[in-house]
Amino acid sequence: MAAQKALAIPKSLDALSEEDLKRKKLIAKIMTKSLSYLTSTLVSEDFEWLLPVVFSKMTDPLWPDPGASIEKRIEVEIYGETVRTTASMIIHKMFASSLAFPRLFVLSPNVRIEKKERQATGWHAYEFTQLDFEISGASSREVFHFVEGWINGLLANLRENAKKELSALGTYSTLKVPGTPFKIYDSEKLKAENGTDWEKKLASEITEPVWVTNIPREFYDFQDPRTGSWDNYDLFVPKYGEILSGAKREWEYSKIASKIKRDGVNAENYTLLLKLAKQKRIKQSAGGGIGVERLVSWIVGAKHIGESSPFPKIPGVVYQL
Repeated sequence: MAAQKALAIPKSLDALSEEDLKRKKLIAKIMTKSLSYLTSTLVSEDFEWLLPVVFSKMTDPLWPDPGASIEKRIEVEIYGETVRTTASMIIHKMFASSLAFPRLFVLSPNVRIEKKERQATGWHAYEFTQLDFEISGASSREVFHFVEGWINGLLANLRENAKKELSALGTYSTLKVPGTPFKIYDSEKLKAENGTDWEKKLASEITEPVWVTNIPREFYDFQDPRTGSWDNYDLFVPKYGEILSGAKREWEYSKIASKIKRDGVNAENYTLLLKLAKQKRIKQSAGGGIGVERLVSWIVGAKHIGESSPFPKIPGVVYQL
């Protein structure tokens, strides 16, 4: 969450009281209705529903993103080859949208072993699900327009079809459908005005979802070589902060290769990406990923992201389940 304060660590499902179980069931109803709406909307818009990847030689390096806080990367050997658990499917989406599926989405498990200090935020998990989507040839502004309609449609649908659950959870009266287009902020300006804690301050001040753009991040996000600005974006919501992250992607070999070298990323982990980019088989695309647990936490007013999962994975805690 936006405020860095000590919160009660969510209990395992078997340790919940009857009252806690009742709340858990209500949140699960919202999760089910949210996923049903979000996925059915994508299917109706001619997106292909792909299956997730758990192990791969290529996954998101999560570096040098200043927002990353990784304590350990999970690597195992399979058939004599080193593979990694999926940190995000961004690289796979770039391949898939370029080679076969111009409009795609996937419910992807993400494993990111966060530093234990992030247990206190109430907003981080070391295993979560991301609703990833990618659109070949799209611009960031086209993604903005699509996402704004998608999120607003979800909120309107829940207000109509989940009034009982939202009322019991205490958020029906406060969860409104925001106006569009959403306001856009530049991260560099926010940092200059508010310092390194700009994310917390922004989340505490906004009353509707807003976009934050120009965020220094990994090599696959598009960066203007003339100005150095990044064509990427995060969607922030009141009190809870970022729930969606995305970008227009780099697709030119020279830029991908030079940024990998600049950032000290191991190029051997992205051999196939570099090969196809050199062959001009990687095409320009744009997309993003919604943290499903974060989205639902915002909708239901959760005190901790662990409330949105039957089997929470909180930094520094290893549950039996």
